[in-house]
Amino acid sequence: MAQFHPLLGLCVLITMTISHLGCVTAVAYRAPAVYRPSPWTLAHATFYGDESAASTMGGSCGYGNVVTNGYGTNTAALSSAIYNNGFACGQCFQIRCVQSPWCSKSIATITATNLCPPNWSQNSNNGGWCNPPRTHFDMAKPAFEQIAQWKAGIVPVMYRRVSCVRKGGIRFSFQGNGYWLLVYVMNVGGAGDISQMWVKGTKTAWIKMSHNWGASYQAFATLKGQALSFRITSYTTKQTIVANNVAPANWNLGLTYQANVNFH
Repeated sequence: MAQFHPLLGLCVLITMTISHLGCVTAVAYRAPAVYRPSPWTLAHATFYGDESAASTMGGSCGYGNVVTNGYGTNTAALSSAIYNNGFACGQCFQIRCVQSPWCSKSIATITATNLCPPNWSQNSNNGGWCNPPRTHFDMAKPAFEQIAQWKAGIVPVMYRRVSCVRKGGIRFSFQGNGYWLLVYVMNVGGAGDISQMWVKGTKTAWIKMSHNWGASYQAFATLKGQALSFRITSYTTKQTIVANNVAPANWNLGLTYQANVNFH
């Protein structure tokens, strides 16, 4: 049997039946648990851009202006070894400098918003810092300066995955056209990442969306004139939440809509 959870705004699975007893969704899901930090692991970090972090805007995850979209300047580009073809977009990490005279005692908490691509013209230990299989964080300069002096250039670091603390619900930014809906998913809490996504109009069943790139998902369907709901599965925890009626029937491309649910 499924019951509606008044605080989370979603259906909570109690038994294996799909009977929803008045819930809006057709299938019920258990409430997400709190994401727990991972162990500390050794890596390296550099920085890119200047103090304004202007060069971090429009990264490969598709978050656009990371400041106005809530991520601030505490961001980093990940080497492909941990970028995971974009499925690491939105993940949060704590990073501290170690084994360097340039280290500070501070810990920076950053969000993955970009890819640090390989540089095969440089040796992996001399300029090609993001070449596979290296685990590397190319941090926005303001974030790097929290853990070390910028003159260090590159420093060994310890890092760990941590829960992403976000205010409010998951946000969905719409692009595309009348026959193709492209959605950038932002402000994801908990593990911060997503692996699968579905959309449902008021006149449709659930439609599975395909991964486009970074943190964007797409559906080739005509959904104009319908209120839209989304179903999202976390890549790390495999938990699923439903965001009902996120966008009204008169939704438009180029706008961002916020749900009242999030991972924790």
